[in-house]
Amino acid sequence: MGKDRKNKRWIFFKKYTAYRKREIILFLLFCVIFAVSFLLYHLPIKAVAYPVLLCSIVGIGVLAVGMKKAFLKHEELERISKLSANLMRNFPEPDSVSDEDYCHIIELLCEEQRQLTNRMDRKYSDMVDYYTMWAHQIKTPIASMRLHLQKEDSDFSRKMSSELFRIEQYVEMVLMFLRLDSDTTDYVIKEYEIDDIVKQAVKKFSGDFISRKLTLNYEPIQAKVITDEKWLSFVIEQVLSNALKYTSKGSISISLEEPKTLCIRDTGIGIAAEDLPRVFEKGYTGYNGRSDKKASGIGLYLCKRICKNLGHGITARSVVDQGTVIKIDLSQKNLGGVRLKSYIENSRRRD
Repeated sequence: MGKDRKNKRWIFFKKYTAYRKREIILFLLFCVIFAVSFLLYHLPIKAVAYPVLLCSIVGIGVLAVGMKKAFLKHEELERISKLSANLMRNFPEPDSVSDEDYCHIIELLCEEQRQLTNRMDRKYSDMVDYYTMWAHQIKTPIASMRLHLQKEDSDFSRKMSSELFRIEQYVEMVLMFLRLDSDTTDYVIKEYEIDDIVKQAVKKFSGDFISRKLTLNYEPIQAKVITDEKWLSFVIEQVLSNALKYTSKGSISISLEEPKTLCIRDTGIGIAAEDLPRVFEKGYTGYNGRSDKKASGIGLYLCKRICKNLGHGITARSVVDQGTVIKIDLSQKNLGGVRLKSYIENSRRRD
């Protein structure tokens, strides 16, 4: 740290002297003028040297004090520059008219930025409220149609029920996407049985397993995880949905690897090697998505974001025409911020 600070001081010294070059040259010119004037009057050399020396000492002292003050000001401005526009406060006192002008301009820009941020926040909030209301309203006709379909048992009703379930998934995806960056996201972090979460997700897709004649390989895991049940369920459902979508025959397996990694394997068409590194990117569909024509490239992106928020990890491995395995690391390596506070509060309630 000391060496870095010395290098920083040396770099600043070179910049400062470069900016003050005109004043330094002017000072030296005055010294030369006085020295020449004294010599023209045939004064002793000491009478010329002493004033020049004294003026030089005073000039160097003034330069050093000014440089120290400017360096401290520079460090303070560097610290402020790392803050967001909303937090930029307490600028160093201006010591020139130009500094006052710059401070005034910065204040105007910061105020404009705050107003723009407030307007954008209001627009975003209105948009979230609208689409949240829309998502909840559309669930009513979906539920009504499902009740009507349950009154008959036919291939048509089963097909329509499956399509309704897909619509419900898309609506839930919209809600999750809207809530992902919301400050009011209702995380409920506590200890859950992994089996309870997995069984809920599998039950929703039971009809798809039957209609597609796919085998489910799943044995009770009997392990616990610190997470949010609703958000982790969404992740597992998305992974299962993809597995079912791209698996026409064979099986889907759910297991737990040490230390605490949930693995969902399928025997589907797999993912191309060039697509694998990007499957969690927003909007990226890859070869499978382009051939399917219906992929949005949002599902796995949401899974990645949600896992990050929950402190979990998620990775994908695949071989074309052999299948894919999605691994969700539930070891909770990073439980921080709102999630840690939520977990502590829930623990206190249980106690």
